[in-house]
Amino acid sequence: MLQIKDVSKSYASHLALDHVSFEIPEKSIFGLLGPNGAGKTSLIRIITQITGADTGEILFKGERLKPEHINRMGYLPEERGLYKKMKVGEQLLYLAQLKGLSKADATARIKSWIDKMELRSWVGKNIEDLSKGMQQKVQFIATVLHEPELIILDEPFSGFDPINANLIKDQILELREKGSTIIFSTHRMESVEELCDNIALINKSKKVLDGPVKTIRDSYKTNTFLVEGKGKLLLASPDFKVLEQREHHGFFHAIVQILDNQSPNVLLRYMLERVEIHAFKEKVPSINEIFIQTVTEKVNA
Repeated sequence: MLQIKDVSKSYASHLALDHVSFEIPEKSIFGLLGPNGAGKTSLIRIITQITGADTGEILFKGERLKPEHINRMGYLPEERGLYKKMKVGEQLLYLAQLKGLSKADATARIKSWIDKMELRSWVGKNIEDLSKGMQQKVQFIATVLHEPELIILDEPFSGFDPINANLIKDQILELREKGSTIIFSTHRMESVEELCDNIALINKSKKVLDGPVKTIRDSYKTNTFLVEGKGKLLLASPDFKVLEQREHHGFFHAIVQILDNQSPNVLLRYMLERVEIHAFKEKVPSINEIFIQTVTEKVNA
């Protein structure tokens, strides 16, 4: 869907993006990650043509980014912005028509989305009468109402309780199934694990990693396993290293690393001869752990 090629952007003496390149697959959910001030919002503003890159280019489905591509995008910015004195229904109709929808088509789509987002009783209310979460539902609808090919969501779960956050997640997944490509910028790493097919991590204006979520997680594995069971676990072998161990009332919980890239079967056979195993699972690092490790390494480098 998008090819970001060698994009750089500076504001006065501040370098916001430094030769950033990666690709966003079509019909996928792509996580754009990074600590505060990393350059994520600068890149989003270039994609949405709010600002321009100093160097490099962005291709939208193979074409160099053009003003007409804007109507094929939907953008939910982190800084929300609705007309507080307008009624919910009027506001959605106005914004839909700005995106080129006819009144009849917009009205039908608004009705459908209002029902999906459980806002039926709020259609005639002014925006200022809604809670922050309700307002964000309205802005989410405005972002996707024209069925854009590319949807950019900057911190879409901010201010939502768990029930409404799950409602938004379900709608994001449904939009992908219907063919939309979604760029998803967030600090909530658990949402990245649940939703994203691919990610890119930007830190201090540079891209530091990108690729499919599973591939990245697998690349950070350390041949470490979570083991739980009954008995007293004593590992007296040069093939294994106990990283953590707890015992309680005859049961144990341990995290064990297998050295020299041996098969987990070696560890499992060793333990089965000595203790009763209740759980044996590889400890694959989470995206949150990878995020912290990568950013910390770059800070300390």
